[in-house]
Amino acid sequence: MSALLLISVIAISSALVFYTIGVWSEKFVGRLKAWHLALFWLGLICDTTGTTLMGDMAGRLQLNLHGLTGALAIVLMLGHALWASLVLARNDQKAIQVFHNFSLFVWLVWLVPYLTGMAGAMLARA
Repeated sequence: MSALLLISVIAISSALVFYTIGVWSEKFVGRLKAWHLALFWLGLICDTTGTTLMGDMAGRLQLNLHGLTGALAIVLMLGHALWASLVLARNDQKAIQVFHNFSLFVWLVWLVPYLTGMAGAMLARA
């Protein structure tokens, strides 16, 4: 495994950890908190880093389920982090309490390219 591939795998896996902890802890707590927001941003940074590195290795965006949902997931993660930042900055209590519904949706969409990428890598090695 090349160093670049290893770094990208670590980045994408870190994104999974940060984003999953952020989304599910927000769900269990029942309200958006600043530390959830920090995890959302860390997840986005790690995912973007890993995706960029993997894209450089692939040479271009693949127009398949993995590539298209991956691009959609990054856009949703960015919108999610920006909206969470706005909700907390405005101290919108209603939005703070129901924000986890959107978080779960974004997390589920994000899982599609994560799982298809993992499956594709395993099939390529078989």
